Amino acid sequence: MRFVYAILNARGTVYVGQTTDVERRLAQHNGEKPGGAKFTRGRGPWRIVHVEAFAAVGDALRRERALKRDRKFKATLRG
Repeated sequence: MRFVYAILNARGTVYVGQTTDVERRLAQHNGEKPGGAKFTRGRGPWRIVHVEAFAAVGDALRRERALKRDRKFKATLRG
């Protein structure tokens, strides 16, 4: 199972990614565990605002790319 997720910080920055373990990945983005994307370092704390599940990796990757390009989706998350 793959998950596409979106996280948000207090400044309204949205980051979209995909993983097999959303909670572990959030801990990495927040610096609690090693890993995490370079983009998210020093910009936290982050919180999960959106998650979708996919059986196939290809489907998750396609959805991740689509959400990264979708300005309306990001604007909705910012409120």
